[in-house]
Amino acid sequence: MPRFEMKEGSSNKFWEITRDEDVLTTRWGRIGTEGQEKTQKFKSSWESRTAYDKQVQEKEGKGYKRVKPTDASPKPKANKELEAAILGAPEVADGYLVYGDWLQSQGDPRGELIALQHALLQAKGAEATALKRKVAALLKKHQDVLLGAPLASMLGGKTLTVEWHLGFIRSARVAIAGYGEDPEFQIDETLAMLLAHPSARFLQELTLGMADNEGENEYGALIKLITKAAPKALRKLFIGDFVFPDEMEISWTDLGNLAPLYTAFPQLRSLHLRGGGASMGKIDLPELREFIVESGGLSRPAVKAIAAANWPKLERMEVWFGSEEYGAGGDLKSIQPILDATGLPQLRQLGLCNAEFTNELVAALPKSQVLKQIESLDLSLGTLTDKGAEVMLANAAAFKHLKHLDLDRNLLSAKVAKSLAKLCAGVVIGRQRHDDSDEGDDRRYVAVGE
Repeated sequence: MPRFEMKEGSSNKFWEITRDEDVLTTRWGRIGTEGQEKTQKFKSSWESRTAYDKQVQEKEGKGYKRVKPTDASPKPKANKELEAAILGAPEVADGYLVYGDWLQSQGDPRGELIALQHALLQAKGAEATALKRKVAALLKKHQDVLLGAPLASMLGGKTLTVEWHLGFIRSARVAIAGYGEDPEFQIDETLAMLLAHPSARFLQELTLGMADNEGENEYGALIKLITKAAPKALRKLFIGDFVFPDEMEISWTDLGNLAPLYTAFPQLRSLHLRGGGASMGKIDLPELREFIVESGGLSRPAVKAIAAANWPKLERMEVWFGSEEYGAGGDLKSIQPILDATGLPQLRQLGLCNAEFTNELVAALPKSQVLKQIESLDLSLGTLTDKGAEVMLANAAAFKHLKHLDLDRNLLSAKVAKSLAKLCAGVVIGRQRHDDSDEGDDRRYVAVGE
């Protein structure tokens, strides 16, 4: 609940306000007392929001100043040896169970939460339903210890979403406040509090939603914050979880310098990036299994860095190249190491998407080493025309072994698309875009540029 205080002369008062859909609750009185509380119900959430803004402005006009709540929750005792065992294998339950026994002996509610959630993993039917209720009740009862007042106040909106697993936060999503939400903290403050909280010490998955909706959607500062905190159990990272173009154009987003991530998270298993302005640096992620970059204009240095990366365990790669108009610099030559499967012995799923050179790509693929070893090929969002499709059909044997082939949102005619549908077992034709380029004009556009 946002809190305002006024300390002037003999005045030593507080005022708090919170909004839940169409209901406003205010509390006020002298600092140090419980004060009085009032609840107002409005006809709509829009009316309650208007009243909320008006009352806040009135209080600030009278000299009340907003104060940020402090997390006064007790800090849990630590056992470095047991924590190290979990960090060595955060996906395995055994370490949590031993740690949970110790935490219960210390009176920490996380111990009981570990036991309940572990039992829930094994339960079914009515037993599972009962355990879910117990877990929810424990989380609510010990919210101040398990999450703390500032972070707890952000739950329920777009600002913060968490998933609990065996007593700790396994995954979290952090974003700017959504429309109509009270932006009590900026995204960097929320992220810093989360990463510093004891309940996030074994955080395995982190997603960053919109960083800014008033100007450039930039992630550079947040990347610095993540790498500085360096959560040791982190295995999955998604930077840029926003809906384009509804929330932000993909090329209006700046991912920034990604190189520090590789040193900070050598155990990373999945890296998903969405946006432009990506500075890749020298990619060295020996444990990575999945890499996805969605861009409207991936620069040539970035493409070359991806092609030269060290990720011997990579199983899935998906690259959106984008439009030259928005900075794309990829071409057949720059991805030759990928086509040769250089350093990609485990690759089974390959996406070469949103490319201006899809026709050239399908001409090169039949002779490539990478096509022989993959099971899934994604060429969606690109510039594949009937001319390129004819090359694929002429080399049908090279594609026959694929279990999945995605050709959605290219530039195919209905007749040719129907022929391609028989190329292998799982062809996705989906929606095709209209090829409105003039005859002889090679300037065709990808599905996602801006």
